Amino acid sequence: MENLEGRLTKLALKGDQRAFAELVELYKDKIFHLGYRMLNNRHEAEDIVQETFLRVYRNLDRYDDNQKFSTWIYRIATNLCIDRLRKRRPTYSLDAELGDQEGTDGYSLIPSDNVTPESELILSETQRTIYEAIDELPVKYRSVMILRYLQDLSLQEISEVLNMPVTTIKTRVHRGREFLRKKLGPRL
Repeated sequence: MENLEGRLTKLALKGDQRAFAELVELYKDKIFHLGYRMLNNRHEAEDIVQETFLRVYRNLDRYDDNQKFSTWIYRIATNLCIDRLRKRRPTYSLDAELGDQEGTDGYSLIPSDNVTPESELILSETQRTIYEAIDELPVKYRSVMILRYLQDLSLQEISEVLNMPVTTIKTRVHRGREFLRKKLGPRL
């Protein structure tokens, strides 16, 4: 995979649009999943995917082929997500009733994702509970936990993506787990 990515980046640097399109194809779903898990918003995750590949395209000449391409692109996407989270306005509860419409809450304003019974069955209640708990983590722990457990990156790869020492990553993973253990203990 790394060899393929290396060849594709070199070809893309020379202006080969098909090579860049293959890089997009390799990573678009992974970047979307990362963005969706960090931001909890399908539209923002789609924006993150576009912004990530735009930055990759503009900065391909700055890519150091001594490091893994996946680490570089995850770092870009993660930083974009963190920037969005910092800029967000205060969030409002979807459970709160809307003042001007009796009996209507924020959930009624969310467009349907066309959830099928099959997809609903696949997404178990336990997964939902865990995802909700991850979403409640502070950003510095959430990004590490998502990269570690949902993106299956090693501690070293997370260290490179977030540009932090491995010891800091270990500490954040430990604290994130402790937070989840306390949060999920009564629920699971």
